[in-house]
Amino acid sequence: MRWSHLAGRWLCLALSTSGSAFAQQAVEPPVQDTPPVSDSSGGEPLLVPTVEVEEAPVAAEPPDSASRRDPSGALTVIRVDEFGGAARDTAAMLSTAPGVTLQDLGGYGQSKSVVVRGASSNGTLVLLDGIPLNGAGGIADLSRVPAALAERFEVLRGGAGARYGSGGLGGAINIITRRPGANARVAGELSYGSWDSGLGWLSASGPLAGGEALLLLHGGTSSGRFPYLFDPSPTLPGDALLERHRTNNDARGAGGLLRLRRELGGGVSADLLGELSFDERGLAGTAQNPSEDARQSGGRGSANLRLSGTLPGGVQTNARAYFRRDRVALSGGPWSGEDPQVQRLGGVEVEGQVLLGGWHSVSALLGVGGESVTAAETTEASEGEPTWLRASVMAMDEVLLWDGLLTVAPSLRVERAGPYTLLSPKVGATVLLPSGFELRANAGRSHRAPSFLELYVRQGTLLPNPDLRPERALYADAAVVHRSEVSFASVGGFASLYEDLISYEAYPPGAARPYNFANARVMGLEAEGEWRPHRFLSGAFSYTLTVSSDLQRDGRFYLRELPYRPRHKLSARVLGGPRWLTGRVELVAQSAHFLTRDGAMSLPGRAFVHAGVSSTFGSRTELTVSCEVKNVLDARAEDFVGYPLPGRAVYVSVAGAFEREAR
Repeated sequence: MRWSHLAGRWLCLALSTSGSAFAQQAVEPPVQDTPPVSDSSGGEPLLVPTVEVEEAPVAAEPPDSASRRDPSGALTVIRVDEFGGAARDTAAMLSTAPGVTLQDLGGYGQSKSVVVRGASSNGTLVLLDGIPLNGAGGIADLSRVPAALAERFEVLRGGAGARYGSGGLGGAINIITRRPGANARVAGELSYGSWDSGLGWLSASGPLAGGEALLLLHGGTSSGRFPYLFDPSPTLPGDALLERHRTNNDARGAGGLLRLRRELGGGVSADLLGELSFDERGLAGTAQNPSEDARQSGGRGSANLRLSGTLPGGVQTNARAYFRRDRVALSGGPWSGEDPQVQRLGGVEVEGQVLLGGWHSVSALLGVGGESVTAAETTEASEGEPTWLRASVMAMDEVLLWDGLLTVAPSLRVERAGPYTLLSPKVGATVLLPSGFELRANAGRSHRAPSFLELYVRQGTLLPNPDLRPERALYADAAVVHRSEVSFASVGGFASLYEDLISYEAYPPGAARPYNFANARVMGLEAEGEWRPHRFLSGAFSYTLTVSSDLQRDGRFYLRELPYRPRHKLSARVLGGPRWLTGRVELVAQSAHFLTRDGAMSLPGRAFVHAGVSSTFGSRTELTVSCEVKNVLDARAEDFVGYPLPGRAVYVSVAGAFEREAR
């Protein structure tokens, strides 16, 4: 069997990965900051066309791409340019994927995290071009990652331990940053709207010193003083609600991204990424317990150097070294006088992939790194400054049977995270069927090592526990997928058993301490699809049914639904019109869910409708004007801690780009 034929087969299998909500996203398009434009008549819609795959020799995808790392996984790829308009938000875009639920404190710059397949927020790995962004507490705050940095998001649902390591109980999210291009290009966007909210970014890319370079600067600010309805006497039903405004809810941030790419010869290329950001925000508390002076400030610096190419013998190799320094400081309120917390992590990884025997592909990864955190008060078990070594070895064999109609991909990762040794196996399978159908299935086990905060760091009345065990997840999923030239649909089910979950329990007198206390079961259904009946019309949707059960042998909690896990979640949007007048409507809804493990408190369901319109003119010199209305119906809702979410908001955006073709 010829190499080119197998490469085409592998690319087809990558395209058939179940989670890709947009069929054209599985293959990397030419580097662009905006969707392709059409002829001078302006009749082309603001949509990315479907990529056609031919059985001609093609370049295989790099080993670190999501579809190559987990060829049978439940993967959704979200392109930022599919969400045209003002005030785009990283967490909100991620929440459109099935199985992903947003936990949002509301407004620009306020804390945002996601729950994937019922796992806690610290059970979802978030990476920036492969650099882990999860903090010392295990949670990644997505409000600190502006959408301006991203070209696309790769959302892998299900245990990700075999491919990404500790922390991937529910899944992994890789944020792929913008890439430089061969043409000289200057682009930018400026948005302004409700509550004095302003966002902007400016980028310049093109050839530099024999390679390609991209420089991007971004910033934003908001007063956060949105109105909300307050119940002054919640124990008295029927009393009048008062309208108040959020205070100490402002936020601001700024940063930059520098990316350099260059061919080194011999089929080897180098990609250098540097990212720097600063942010500050007020911590307003809740409606019942507002905070007037609590503040949080932070800064992040990261660097990533990657070398990739094909070695003699056809071994595709990807080697990288990365480093991140993250600083968080709290002041005012209960944190007065505390020192900043600084987390550092870094490491090197070498990954290779080779075709053997013409019918299977073997991948292997070796990684070594370290992590440390400084904090105001640590236990003796931390030996002063919590730090530990990380090392991992991974192997995967992707076996193609029956001329590629069946692919079986077993993988195994052995990892040492500080004092813990973690073993994460997985097996996946994909079956290609006639008429555009396919089946895929996965089963495996993942872990989350306790975080530094849970193990060593005292935070006010929250005490650490150095005797914690890693959390574990046993998981399985299966789905049927159908693709055509104008549509994509996927329906599947999943089940996860989470063991040795960590939760803070009362620790007299008046403190709380984390313990491994229980198991939990989460099952559900995931559906997603896209339909493009006409070049001026497209629609996409995702739906998630999540049924959770607390398995702790306590009559107060046994078999109750887990808190903060809504049973139903729906996301749908429709885009229509040519480039010069494109309209869009989006619906985001979720059902009521419990706030406490005993079911005594719950949060009502909510549905938000967003709408917008944009006009784009020009080709090489391009101008786009957009108007976006968030929460059109002014639905009043609260988030998982009783924080009031913003009501109706209006944003206006102006974006432009100038590109000169390389000679």
